[in-house]
Amino acid sequence: MAFPGDVYASNCSARDALELISGKWVMLILPALSRQPLRNGALLRRIEGISQKVLTQTLRQLERNGLIERLELAEKPAHVEYRLTPVACSLVDTLAALDRWAEHHFPELDAARERYDGA
Repeated sequence: MAFPGDVYASNCSARDALELISGKWVMLILPALSRQPLRNGALLRRIEGISQKVLTQTLRQLERNGLIERLELAEKPAHVEYRLTPVACSLVDTLAALDRWAEHHFPELDAARERYDGA
């Protein structure tokens, strides 16, 4: 199967997609939403270290690019939830594999950084 894009070409917007999904917060937000839609506060609790401002900006960016949907629920009390779109669902397994890789290999990376910085 041929792909219409070429990430090595400077004018290919596939590079924009790579830039979007490679952001540290995006790589945490999308897998966090993979099990179920979540409210803003639940995302803040799940993703330690992200500020409300950065979460809001990132969620808007993800919505603009078609990776999440913002659901305004008219329940009592009214609230907003975020859920993955089908295209984001196709990406989550890849991001989860990267998360597992990082969790498994961070000691090696930490040690290499310490050796490098000590030299």
